[in-house]
Amino acid sequence: MRALHSAALAIAATVASFTSVLAHSLEEVHQELRAKETYFQPVDSKAPGYTLQDANGRLVQHGDFLGKVVILNFVYTSCTDVCPLHAERIADLQAMINQRPMKKIVKFVTITTDPKRDTGPVLRDYGEAHGLDPENWMFLTSAPEEPEDTTRKIAEAYGLKFTGGEGGMQMHGIVTHVIDQDGRLRARFHGLRFDPANLVAFVNALTNRVQERHAHAQPSFWDMLKGAFR
Repeated sequence: MRALHSAALAIAATVASFTSVLAHSLEEVHQELRAKETYFQPVDSKAPGYTLQDANGRLVQHGDFLGKVVILNFVYTSCTDVCPLHAERIADLQAMINQRPMKKIVKFVTITTDPKRDTGPVLRDYGEAHGLDPENWMFLTSAPEEPEDTTRKIAEAYGLKFTGGEGGMQMHGIVTHVIDQDGRLRARFHGLRFDPANLVAFVNALTNRVQERHAHAQPSFWDMLKGAFR
């Protein structure tokens, strides 16, 4: 309920500030976000691969998500400052996306950078505590026999460094990555201050696979967002 309420507030705030936006295609959304979203970084490169396991010990590879748009982030559960806030932001995004038909082709993936402490039960409890829906979200970690820094190296391949410190703490930034259906990294949303509906609009453009400009005879995506919570 907390996530749904936060998502509704985010949508309302975004609609108020984007009343003139009528972008549907990926090109149009790119243009709008470059102009209005400070924390948006467009990318077009092959997403770094990985072989990890989920909270139940099942093997998961990046190739398993081909055909899906993936929203990927990195946290560790003993983090007491920005990681819980990032998890809640992901839950808000999930609540927004799961109200739309795009839910069927969007997957949320969180990778822990502290596999030694973040065991399966810890990961499951963390997701539940932060309101993440396991229907289209999973928490990944490295296998026990893998080096402890395996997932930190994966994060670094995505351009995000986690540096170990005293007491298991890690110094790091916050980035939400968006990967398209072909396994290409298409965007980074930096920090926690980006507008959630901007990321949702970007994901919507990817799921629609619309690349060309067109007339807007139908209500815009922003209008549908506004109407979804009336």
